[in-house]
Amino acid sequence: MGVIDRVLKTGEGKKVKRLAEVVPLINELEPEFESLSDDELRAKTDEFRDRLDAGETLEDLLVEAFATVREAAKRAIGQRHYDVQLMGGMALHFGWIAEMKTGEGKTLVSTLPVYLNALTGKGVHVVTVNEYLAARDSVWMTQIYDRLGISVGRVTADISDAKLKREAYARDVTYGTNTELGFDYLRDNMATTLDDMVQRGHAYAIVDEVDSILIDEARTPLIISGPSQQSPELYYKFAGVARTLKEGVDYEVDEEKKIVMTTEDGIAKVEKALGIENLYDISAMTYLHQLNQALRAKDLYKRDKDYIVDKGEVKIVDEFTGRILEGRRWSDGLHQAVEAKERVRIQEENHTWATVTLQNYFRLYDKLAGMTGTAETEAAEFASTYKLTVVPIPTNKPVVRVDQGDLIFKTEEAKFNAIVDDIEARFERGQPVLVGTISVAKSELLSKLLGARSIPHAVLNAKQHALEAEVVSQAGRLHGVTVATNMAGRGVDILLGGNPDRLALSELINNGVDPESDEGQQHYREAREKYALICAQEAEQVRALGGLYVIASERHESRRIDNQLRGRSGRQGDPGETRFYLSLEDELMRLFAGGGVVNWVMGKAFPEDQPIEAKTVSRAIERAQGAVEAKNADIRKDVLKYDKVLDEQRKVIYERRREILAGEDLAEFTVSSLSRVIDQLVDTYLPTDYEDNWNLDELLEQVALYWPTAFVAEDLHQATTKSQVSASLHAEALEFYESKCASLAVDGDEDPLAPAREIERQVLLSVVDQHWREHLIDMDYLRDGINLRAMGQQDPLVAWQQEGYDMFQDLMKRIENDYIRYVLQVQVVGPETQGVDLGQASYYGATDPGDVNLLESFQVAQETQRAVALAERPIEDVEVNSPLIKSDEERIGRNDPCYCGSGLKYKHCHGK
Repeated sequence: MGVIDRVLKTGEGKKVKRLAEVVPLINELEPEFESLSDDELRAKTDEFRDRLDAGETLEDLLVEAFATVREAAKRAIGQRHYDVQLMGGMALHFGWIAEMKTGEGKTLVSTLPVYLNALTGKGVHVVTVNEYLAARDSVWMTQIYDRLGISVGRVTADISDAKLKREAYARDVTYGTNTELGFDYLRDNMATTLDDMVQRGHAYAIVDEVDSILIDEARTPLIISGPSQQSPELYYKFAGVARTLKEGVDYEVDEEKKIVMTTEDGIAKVEKALGIENLYDISAMTYLHQLNQALRAKDLYKRDKDYIVDKGEVKIVDEFTGRILEGRRWSDGLHQAVEAKERVRIQEENHTWATVTLQNYFRLYDKLAGMTGTAETEAAEFASTYKLTVVPIPTNKPVVRVDQGDLIFKTEEAKFNAIVDDIEARFERGQPVLVGTISVAKSELLSKLLGARSIPHAVLNAKQHALEAEVVSQAGRLHGVTVATNMAGRGVDILLGGNPDRLALSELINNGVDPESDEGQQHYREAREKYALICAQEAEQVRALGGLYVIASERHESRRIDNQLRGRSGRQGDPGETRFYLSLEDELMRLFAGGGVVNWVMGKAFPEDQPIEAKTVSRAIERAQGAVEAKNADIRKDVLKYDKVLDEQRKVIYERRREILAGEDLAEFTVSSLSRVIDQLVDTYLPTDYEDNWNLDELLEQVALYWPTAFVAEDLHQATTKSQVSASLHAEALEFYESKCASLAVDGDEDPLAPAREIERQVLLSVVDQHWREHLIDMDYLRDGINLRAMGQQDPLVAWQQEGYDMFQDLMKRIENDYIRYVLQVQVVGPETQGVDLGQASYYGATDPGDVNLLESFQVAQETQRAVALAERPIEDVEVNSPLIKSDEERIGRNDPCYCGSGLKYKHCHGK
């Protein structure tokens, strides 16, 4: 513990040194653990758990637990953790980010802290960037966990059954993607029963490719949406209008800020096309929004770069990884505008029902850690946003890769011709080449150029997503040429000479052999042995040729993405080489590098196909990347600042939902809410004790919206103070509420009022959900226009915080008011009122107590209830203790015949 204490207390600069001091302690245990039988090694888990129960901490167990995992890994998958991997594992356990270069075995590293923290029984989440990696890692690492008695689950988007997901989350270790975990959190907080909730808490998470998830993807919140009523025809109409407008004449485009600004000429054309007089009239505000989105879709969102069209669907392409973001849609009508532009079927526009930013989701965890090959450039943001420290872990072997200087061309055409020349020369030698592009369109252009020269190659982009692992794993073979759209977070190592496991599996599949069968297992072993020899021979030849050669066809906005591409070459001490090819027509240069540098190069007298290596240009590119990174960081910071208000509100609402679902008895809440509602009404319509200021007719009209009051204005005029009026209304309302509950009672049950309590929970849940969704829409509208406050010399963030707070206070009041109104008016419709099966009951036509239309069903009944309340209700039918009504002897009882002559008991008739 003395050594561990030094690790925890040391400053930033010495963390790696302190971690290294713990490694010998783990190594000293290796001979002892090697001598253990499989059963004895498995028994270590029970021993560690017993020691935790006895008061020891995870830090007390760290050295022994890590030694246990290393021994299990050796036996299960034949891999022994390197010393630097032990250091990485410790960094993850302490809640830091372990920066480990590509090929250093981060997946194996994670097993160390996962096992240690799984001993607590609270659950460990391992977060990946895609479902392939979640599936691969969970299957692969389960071989280790099985030997130690640690259960493993996995959550995927295709599992909709709550029971199956809940079982996966109940395991010691759960693998899943960041989006699926986040969406499950949102779905849990939309559930109508505890059984529908799947997550059991947020104790500890390890985020793989942490920079990709917590930085790159953090600009876009996770959103669960529901349908709205916007007509798709309007999108098609505006897409047609947008096609007639000319950039520079009818509108201006700012590509850097991704905004469009319509000119006066453009507005006039649009008004003429739509047949309206004023596009800025308040009644035409929807049109203005539609026009803006149509122009953004036309000029700022490019096909095969920002999205692809697949089987008639517009699918977003992740700008950082080149992958399709399945199920993700741009919000605020933008996705529909792109669909209209592409003339495909427009899917329903949605409104937000639940949302959370990735920042705020991952800040739910008691302890958070991450691993990646590139984190230091974002260390400040990790520290400020997530309280995460970046710790660079040394490589197991020295990096001997050669990073060549950038080659800069005047035109993009000259650049791509030079790239193909370079690839052709390397291909003829046999050296494997990996080419990185920044868009699907550029990868397909390069593929066409390579095809023209008859150079065989593989293409990996959003359109070939399913082949990702296969393509990447074999990119290091002799004569291999691979074109990939972004290599961030691919999660598959490129082995020089190829991957024998993948080759053997492919042979089985191609021959139609089931890998799980006995025949398949035998066939696989034979094939793997054959390919292992072939791959080993090829690997030596590739090393002699200089290793994997990585070409970058363009610089990315983020230096981290460039570094990740570079890091694919030279893993585990292998030789390698990298080169960046750039042109003055590249998007980064065009938008951010500045005209001075471009003009300087263009003024030089040299042929277009002749490259230059100029530090001036390289520095300009670095400055451009820095500017883009700063801009993106500001966007993320802005998202977080604005979401802070919503996050605090979300926590209040979600906590309230959990209390309701957990079976909280709402009787006391209902009575206190009823009291507050009455006080509000009395204060509104009887502002003072002076009767001249009273408006009793309006007061009773409003009261009748909550319960069928028997009072008329003349009755209440007998009171001398507003407090007497209030007391009378309180007494009447309480009596009505109690009779309502009693009418639902089931005689003979252990808790006769259970049906009433269940109805209260369902009604409150519906009211909370409906108003929360409406609140999210209102907050969206507020957010859209809040920046305009700056024109009035008002800080938009301050205005957002204040108005957001006011709107939330109003939300809570509306929830309380509507809950009281609906719970007092609810009628259970069934064969009989008593003993009714709540599962078969309907609330004014809402067949499901959790139906999102429940409020509408109640609201439809409002006028009917109000009419009944204001009609033939004599004062005798109200059972309350009030000076304004008859004495106790004259009161009608709940079990007395109803005054209306129906023959039913009062509680089953007008007493309902």
